[in-house]
Amino acid sequence: MAELLDGRRVAELVKESISAEVRGLPRAPVLAVLMVGDNPASQVYVSNKVKACQDVGISSRRFHLPASTPEEKVLEMIDSLNEDPEVDGILVQLPLPHHMDRERVLERVDPGKDVDGFHPYNVGKLLQGRPTVEPCTPKGILKLLEHYGVEMEGKEAVIVGRSEIVGKPMALMMLHRNATVSILHSKTRDLAEHTRRAEILVVATGRPGFITAEMVGEGAVVVDVGINRLPNGKIVGDVDFEGVSKKASWITPVPGGVGPMTVAMLLQNTLERAKAKLTPQDQ
Repeated sequence: MAELLDGRRVAELVKESISAEVRGLPRAPVLAVLMVGDNPASQVYVSNKVKACQDVGISSRRFHLPASTPEEKVLEMIDSLNEDPEVDGILVQLPLPHHMDRERVLERVDPGKDVDGFHPYNVGKLLQGRPTVEPCTPKGILKLLEHYGVEMEGKEAVIVGRSEIVGKPMALMMLHRNATVSILHSKTRDLAEHTRRAEILVVATGRPGFITAEMVGEGAVVVDVGINRLPNGKIVGDVDFEGVSKKASWITPVPGGVGPMTVAMLLQNTLERAKAKLTPQDQ
């Protein structure tokens, strides 16, 4: 039976460390959170992020605009936050309303205030292996694996899903840590043949129970990024936890695995942005 990669526990340890660092700064870091529209899931996510900021002493500024807001108005707000010297990080909550150009909006954020790691400038630095802000979910996964002593170097790592938020940056970050990385997607042939080969399997498909026990090798480390609500209200991941946990050596629960680590890394990125602006005498 697999042991749990307990994201809640590790996230609390990370938050304790962040809180201690924040207390030692000349001022509290400031995170601006911009949400456009009334997506119910986004409202929950934003509330969780704001509460997490409060928990560690980071100051959050919440901006909520109607879904009908013109894109230019949103861009003007981002410009204003870019120019505000007190704002250390800017988070644009996704998804945006359909009439907005997601790439255009995200590119408007000052790369030095990007806490999601989505700006093309920061993505380019990540590709090159240069120091930069790392996307929160992949960063949280690596922190979780590191805490439990899961070695990356030389391992066969398989990622199911090629999104720009999880799959692609996850592959790069594992590659930089000397894993041998494969990315699987909807056009991959004989997908189960690849997943069974994985020593570390990261799943981000948005399809509940997509990965079954027959698709996992004995002793694999399984990271389930998915979070899906079933018609009965139950929250499940992209992995069939009951079956896969009998074969894996380590597995993340859903909820309580990757989700808390993602929020913790948002706080970490905000802290790092604030510290980068300090003068030598402030440090």
